[in-house]
Amino acid sequence: MNVAVISVSRRRGSWLQAEWVWLAGIVALECIVLASLEPNFLTEFNFYVMLRGVAVTMIVALAQLMVLAVGQLNLSVGAIGGVVAVCTGGMMEVWGLPTIVAIVLGLLLGTAAGLINGLLTTRTGINGFIITLATASAFTGITIGLNDAKPFYDLPSAYVRFGQGRAGPFPYIGIVTVVVVVALAVLLTKTVLGRQILAVGGNPRAATLSGIPVNRIVVIVHTLSGLLAAIAAILLMARLGSAQPSIGSDWLLPSFAIPIVGGVALTGGSASILNTVLATFLIALIDNGLVLVKADPYWIQFLLGTIILGAVGLNRLRLKANKEQAS
Repeated sequence: MNVAVISVSRRRGSWLQAEWVWLAGIVALECIVLASLEPNFLTEFNFYVMLRGVAVTMIVALAQLMVLAVGQLNLSVGAIGGVVAVCTGGMMEVWGLPTIVAIVLGLLLGTAAGLINGLLTTRTGINGFIITLATASAFTGITIGLNDAKPFYDLPSAYVRFGQGRAGPFPYIGIVTVVVVVALAVLLTKTVLGRQILAVGGNPRAATLSGIPVNRIVVIVHTLSGLLAAIAAILLMARLGSAQPSIGSDWLLPSFAIPIVGGVALTGGSASILNTVLATFLIALIDNGLVLVKADPYWIQFLLGTIILGAVGLNRLRLKANKEQAS
């Protein structure tokens, strides 16, 4: 057989084996099925509702993805979102700070919370699972205690208009999400820091021997995770038109489900932004479809748990197959 034909065949095979191709195919199939079963799926308003949810959920998933990339966990993603929402809402309503100032301070608060997670993890040597479990409880206590679990409703009108506005089916808050996605894609694929993050996740010992400051990288990804959680909280505040203490309370499960469905290895060393984006749409379509057919909302949680188990199982099989091929 001609060498050129063999080369093309191999490239085609590797292209078909790419995870993003399968994820994109499943997303397309979901769209076709939903469009055929439920006419309301194709309405502009339904796309808007779905995309405004995706805009926030995607950033939450990316917040978890950054930590998973180094083989760590962040159980405080939602708790950081909650404390940022309440503090930012309080700064706007009670203190009367300008919107931009309050938002910047809220982002700094989320960044500081992530920095605390990273420093505690590296300085104590305790597993990030335990550290972020503890800080999640602490942040939640602060959220509830600051205002007796009461929401702030009197937010600046321009801020709320941005959160609820749209151009056709595209929500304005989606602009922020697109910027975040592009920035993280550049970080992970085009910068030294991105390569160091993946190297630490792939093999911390080898990374240390190569001169990579492992502890500093762990602190950086936790800090980025806190910043991303803060961005998600501020976007959700604008979308809801209020600063609810419950913001972030339902983020933990999707924050893990989406990266895992996207193929991230729980042991670290992998982080595909494209796969995470596609997985977010996959989960959102399942959610949207269940809403359109008026299914019990508790089934959404059941399906998310099932999807996580299935994705973890597939990842294990894939890693096992790769090891067998390498040997």
